[in-house]
Amino acid sequence: MPILYIGNKNYSSWSFRPWLGMTVAGIAFEERLVPFNADAKNPDFAAFSPTSQVPALVDGDETIWQSLAILDHVARKNPLSGLWPESDKDRSHAMAISCEMLSSFFALRGACPMNMRRERAAIDVTPDIAKDVSRVETIWSTCLQASGGPFLFGTFSLADAMFAPVVNRLDVYDLPVSVDTPAYMATIQALPAWKEWEAAGKAETWVVEADEA
Repeated sequence: MPILYIGNKNYSSWSFRPWLGMTVAGIAFEERLVPFNADAKNPDFAAFSPTSQVPALVDGDETIWQSLAILDHVARKNPLSGLWPESDKDRSHAMAISCEMLSSFFALRGACPMNMRRERAAIDVTPDIAKDVSRVETIWSTCLQASGGPFLFGTFSLADAMFAPVVNRLDVYDLPVSVDTPAYMATIQALPAWKEWEAAGKAETWVVEADEA
């Protein structure tokens, strides 16, 4: 059984992505949580991760790091999981927006780190944050209009897992969103896997300044 190494569930958005995707898809794995230290890192990460970061998946003699790479790996090994959309066009679209999640939205990610324990409260929204939120909403609305929902490509896919931490950000930082966005957020937050992770994150007692996205 593959082993998924993750960080704190309250903070670690990158860990949340493959954990959520694999859990929703019904892919069996062993979870090993190694908490951050006060610097939002941990030297113990080097024992299982070539980058000394989480997440990392150890699957037999293979070690895969980076959230999207992990999700792609398990999706290819489990082709009936539904983690990749069925059509070539949708798979390419899902890859494009997942890569955009990896490489963009720095203002949103920097000002609003994932925090499952945070009480909902608004923050000052800078133009850069507003631009990031607008782009996320455009991605979501374009996908949902094309697929008919309730997930980005109709059924749950790795693209939904990649954007799941943004749902937490929009919620707990009470960021202004368009009228259609809350319905998709509610769909993600209603997942049993979301609720399981969220409850575990809220139960954690660690407090760190986590530089996670």
